[in-house]
Amino acid sequence: MLNIVHLHPMVIHFPIALFGVSVLFEIIYLINKDSFYRRAAFYLFTIAALGVAAAVFTGNLAEEVVENEAIERFLEAHEEAGQFTLIVVILTFLVRVMLQILDKYYGWYHSLFLLLMAISLILLIRAAYLGGELVYTHGVGVQTKITGTETGQTTGKFYQKNHEDQEDE
Repeated sequence: MLNIVHLHPMVIHFPIALFGVSVLFEIIYLINKDSFYRRAAFYLFTIAALGVAAAVFTGNLAEEVVENEAIERFLEAHEEAGQFTLIVVILTFLVRVMLQILDKYYGWYHSLFLLLMAISLILLIRAAYLGGELVYTHGVGVQTKITGTETGQTTGKFYQKNHEDQEDE
């Protein structure tokens, strides 16, 4: 059954992919000046920025369910990375909108925006890496039932608060 912890990993992959494609389209626009790529990059960036906000929101919800003091510092690092990334992405988005409104989407203005995009992408990748560490190194949110093991035994090191509730279903 789907629980709140599952929402975060389902949401986060979209902004990572869309953000990367948006940066790629910005670079293509820089080279060939085809306005299609500029518009596509903007729309992809808009959806990616909304996705980052959704990822931070679902991550905060998931954090409430995960239980174990041993991983608290890892959770905090991931949470802080996600929140900082969201702030930078919002600022980058606002710069992009301002450049469009002021019709300054060229020259060093565009270079500044590309630098902000690169910084945002690096921050997003860092937050994703920390999230991956939580799952693949610390076993957060991982629960399997394998033949030959006790029912409910997890492959990871940590349980979720609602672990017992899932067993009853």
